[in-house]
Amino acid sequence: GMIKLRSMGIFAERSGVNSTKTDEPRITNTGKYIRRYKLDELGQLLNILMGHMSIVGPRPQVPQDVDLYTEEEMRLLSIYPGITDISSIVFSDEGEILEGSDDPDLLYQQIIRPWKSRLGLLYIDNRNVWLDLRIIYYTGLAWFSRKAALSGIYDLLVSLKAPDSLQAVVRRSAPLPPHSPPGADSVVRGR
Repeated sequence: GMIKLRSMGIFAERSGVNSTKTDEPRITNTGKYIRRYKLDELGQLLNILMGHMSIVGPRPQVPQDVDLYTEEEMRLLSIYPGITDISSIVFSDEGEILEGSDDPDLLYQQIIRPWKSRLGLLYIDNRNVWLDLRIIYYTGLAWFSRKAALSGIYDLLVSLKAPDSLQAVVRRSAPLPPHSPPGADSVVRGR
């Protein structure tokens, strides 16, 4: 399993909610600090040393979300998951996107999962050491300037000839549109 520092109360998983919004009552006071500075991800370095993860690769998902994957999204499981990827930078504000939602899991399925999956598949189709180094660089840059990191990711997507719709998600000049997951014909309506 993936090693993480605990940022939520002991019984948080009993809520049945998988997606975490910024205003999440399950997050402890210390947990807010841990999440803000991404300290909960440090344990994953042990996962890399044990050979269960890589530094760059699609972020691992909870089993309930993987159960919803389309056949196309199943390709995300064809390589080791990573500590960081393109979507880690693009959706570092995931909690803010879900904030205030009555159903954060459904909102995640409608406007975050489709784009995260597309970014992960784009990575798989183009992965190489140079791409990994650029993603690592932009991940570090995001700690200091998310705007600069997103600008770099946008340029990266242009160089990879990513679809305009995916480039627009990185630009964030408009609210994120609901979209069908890769390989599906419609937006998720429920779980």
